[in-house]
Amino acid sequence: MPTHPEKVSAIVSAQGLGKQVETAAGQLVILEDIHLDIAAGESVAIVGASGSGKSTLLGLLAGLDQASSGRIRLAGEWLDALDEDGRARLRGEQVGFVFQSFQLLPSLSALENVMLPLELAGHRDASTPAAALLERVGLGARLDHYPKQLSGGEQQRVAIARAFVMQPKVLFADEPTGNLDAATGQRIIELLFSLNAEQGTTLILVTHDDQLAGRCQRAVRLDAGRIVP
Repeated sequence: MPTHPEKVSAIVSAQGLGKQVETAAGQLVILEDIHLDIAAGESVAIVGASGSGKSTLLGLLAGLDQASSGRIRLAGEWLDALDEDGRARLRGEQVGFVFQSFQLLPSLSALENVMLPLELAGHRDASTPAAALLERVGLGARLDHYPKQLSGGEQQRVAIARAFVMQPKVLFADEPTGNLDAATGQRIIELLFSLNAEQGTTLILVTHDDQLAGRCQRAVRLDAGRIVP
C-alpha cells in the first residue's frame, strides 16, 4: 500500500478509505481502498485525470464529506469519532482551505473576509493580523475593496490570506490556480509555498498543473479511484 514512511508522525492518515454513491444505474465507486499517510510539514499534490476521485479524496481528508468505508485521522483526531459540530470545530481550529472558485463573501471587504475566521474563533483583535497578512500577500492597499473590485488573482490572494490567518496545521487547496492565467497562477504558486515554508503548514493540494505538482515534495496519483504508482 502506498504510504509515507513516517507514519508515526502523520498529521493526515487514511486507512482503507472508500467512497461510493447510489445512482440510477446502481452503485458508483468513486474511491476504493485508499491508504495514505502525510507527515507534518509535508507538501503533497493529488494528481490524476478528471473523474479519478481527486477532489472527493481532498474533501474526505479535510472532513468536508464522510467516507463510506475506512477511517481518517486529521491533526490527531479520528473524524468518524466526531459529530458534525466536532468536525466543524476541528476544521476551524486546525485546517485552512483554498478553492478554485475563491469562495469569498461578496458583501465583505478583503479585510473583512480575512478577519472572518479569526472572529468566528473569538479573537478580539482580528483586524491587525488580517491586515498584516494582506500586506504580506501584496494587498495592503486593497483592504477596503470588495471581491467584485478585485481581479481573479487578487481574489485568490485574499483567499490565501484567509486560509493562512489562523496558522492552520493543514492547508487543503483544490485547483488553486485553475481559474487563473499562467503568469498569475505562477505568482499564486510562489505565494502558497512561501507561506507554507514560513508557517510550517502541511500542504495538500489537488491540481492539473504539472508545475504546481512539481513544487510539492511528492505526488499521489489517482486512477479510477485508486492510488497508483
